[in-house]
Amino acid sequence: MQLMAERLESLKAGLIGSFALCLAFLITNLVNTLVLARYFPTLASLAREINWHWWLSGGIAAFSGLLFGVTYRYIIRTDHNPQLKSGGVLAFGLVRGLTQIDGVDTALPDFILAGESILWFAVGAIALDTTIQIGWIKPFKLTQGSDEAAKTSKLH
Repeated sequence: MQLMAERLESLKAGLIGSFALCLAFLITNLVNTLVLARYFPTLASLAREINWHWWLSGGIAAFSGLLFGVTYRYIIRTDHNPQLKSGGVLAFGLVRGLTQIDGVDTALPDFILAGESILWFAVGAIALDTTIQIGWIKPFKLTQGSDEAAKTSKLH
């Protein structure tokens, strides 16, 4: 029964992460299209139209948020370690962001997109931390057996 409750909490964390990344995706796309691409000619490539590619990108952002939410809950557990939190955000953000850098044309738009990726996952982390603090999601707790296994592995 406890395993099912943990899975449900992970699903809730995944849905919160998915929603947060979708919201961040929408906001950054609006800023890119309506501000950066319009007023800075070197960033014109950041403008996006709402077409099948945009919907696909949004779906990928949502799925990435789901995976991040589930994983982030396990990363932070009941610890209050800022390095774990920022490490999880940077791991997801850099993996997504660095894949977009191709260096063919001007690098500035690519670096903006890489920074945008880190921002997305930071928004997801803030949303998850907030929902854990207010009690909507329970943090992952190590069970007694896994706690002893962790101590044993540290000794060897």
